[in-house]
Amino acid sequence: MTSKPLSLYLHIPFCASKCPYCDFYSGRYPAETRAAYLAALTEEIRTFRRAAAFVPEGLSDRPLSSVYFGGGTPSVLGAAALTSVLTAVRARFSLLPDAEITMEANPSLPEPEAFFAALAKAGVNRVSLGLQSAVEQERRKLGRRAGKPQITRCVAAAKAAGIRDVSLDVMLGVPSQTRESLLETLDFALSQQPTHLSCYLLSLEPGTPFDKMRDRLDLPDEDAAADLYLLTCGMLKARGMRHYEVSNFCFGDRIGRHNMTYWTDGDYLGLGPGAHSYLAGRRFYQPPDLDGFLNGVPVCDEGPGGDAEERLMLRLRTDLGAPASAFPGREALLKELERNGLITTDGGTVRLTDRGFLVSNRVIGELL
Repeated sequence: MTSKPLSLYLHIPFCASKCPYCDFYSGRYPAETRAAYLAALTEEIRTFRRAAAFVPEGLSDRPLSSVYFGGGTPSVLGAAALTSVLTAVRARFSLLPDAEITMEANPSLPEPEAFFAALAKAGVNRVSLGLQSAVEQERRKLGRRAGKPQITRCVAAAKAAGIRDVSLDVMLGVPSQTRESLLETLDFALSQQPTHLSCYLLSLEPGTPFDKMRDRLDLPDEDAAADLYLLTCGMLKARGMRHYEVSNFCFGDRIGRHNMTYWTDGDYLGLGPGAHSYLAGRRFYQPPDLDGFLNGVPVCDEGPGGDAEERLMLRLRTDLGAPASAFPGREALLKELERNGLITTDGGTVRLTDRGFLVSNRVIGELL
């Protein structure tokens, strides 16, 4: 166990503004709150005080295979603060020589060249930028400030700093989106020569502004949204990208290694309000409450995890698939699903097709 690599997620619950579709735990806070959080997060990295009841002995002896700064918008803290957090991580853990260190960033950065140069010097080797849409009308409805010029400048700055991997987020099925506007966004995204794209279907999450105004949004219906997803899959694969997870595509082997930990039953520790962890077969999370985190509120138990059924479910979300032998007595169902174009069973491995990914919850549920 002590030699098994570990992944670390650090939640930064701050945003310059809140997007109307977002239900991640984040918000706008004054500088003094951000400073207090930085101190509390650094303390938690050093002591695991809030998660102590669930952290197995010798955890910090395990090397980190990935570190992920998510949010919120980590870049609102600035390069110096983020570098200080990474310094605390290095003081507590050893990192594998090829560890993936990812930073989510807002493309509206005022000085991306200086920001990414400082991050690269600190060891960040992967950035994730929220493009969402390259179409002005769609972008405004999504509450996104950065357009094509800002994205282009950020990508160029990250690459010039020596950051090897750049991922862009794209949203599908957004208000007013058409096949033509989606192709414009995908063409622009590919023109930036990213190593990775995450392409998510818009979901109207309870309590978000989009959920409250759903009847006034010009949204594609379910069939149209499904067509947009299949269009995306077909286009990106035709351009040489690997569709390695329901919503994720990469060139070559440039998968998001941190997220792959989640899908392959790896251990991960999440620190910060709203962050989830899975260690030694047990799941727990920090309540999504910034004041509670600042005051030392402990994590909450989610119970055991990682049983055979869960591992199969997660692997079927990826192109790794699962052995057909894992579904005894389901041979007729496997044939039916394959006949309907929802799975393949080449080489004795069950993998969902693009159409299967669209209805993955149902397909996986029936298989299990």
